[in-house]
Amino acid sequence: MNSNDNTNVEKWLSLKDIMEYLGVSRESIFNWIETRGMPGHKVGRLWKFKISEVDDWIRSGGAADKTNASDDEKNE
Repeated sequence: MNSNDNTNVEKWLSLKDIMEYLGVSRESIFNWIETRGMPGHKVGRLWKFKISEVDDWIRSGGAADKTNASDDEKNE
């Protein structure tokens, strides 16, 4: 296998990378992993993320603020 075969392989992102990408805190990420099934993979002591998995999770409503949704709808 030569190096050209790896050009389409999606890179793993660190916790810091995904925090910056989403613009949220470390606590939010860990809360979402624990309570909402955010896709993350533990590699040793580190958390790693595939951006495509995170994007799919967000699009499916995984990050939606379900507790405030009804309050927001009442205010409209």
